[in-house]
Amino acid sequence: MEYVLIILGGLLIILGIIGCFLPVLPGPPLSFTGLLLLHATQKVQFATTTLVILGVVVLAVSLLDYFVPIWGTKKFGGSKLGIVGSVAGLLVGVFFFPPLGIIIGPFLGAIAGELINGDDLQKAVKSGLGSFLGYVFGTSIKLGVCGVMAYYYVERLI
Repeated sequence: MEYVLIILGGLLIILGIIGCFLPVLPGPPLSFTGLLLLHATQKVQFATTTLVILGVVVLAVSLLDYFVPIWGTKKFGGSKLGIVGSVAGLLVGVFFFPPLGIIIGPFLGAIAGELINGDDLQKAVKSGLGSFLGYVFGTSIKLGVCGVMAYYYVERLI
């Protein structure tokens, strides 16, 4: 049973890293579950503090992932309608056009919101670019967190 948990944990770590790029897979939670499976073995034990800290980080990163594109839109001069468009685009993209919808949806939604607001196309595209850069930033954060958990997984097995 130990080996089954170790192998399943490793597969979840790998799926977690893949999930950083594919929005349909919740990357950091999958990697964290992989660590929990490894912790459930007799071979490897993590300190409770380590698991709690990683759990909080995973929760924060998972929530942050939905707000970073909105923040990017605002940071690049997006109006309230641009932000609303980014959120609407995210929701439409996630549910109707996965997996690329989570990337393209906020971008197009921010552009549409700015155009409805009466802004010119250049400002609308700049706002959409902010949304896209927010997505890239969020993906980088998720990848970093999953990378740390992958490191812990490998380091504890060796």
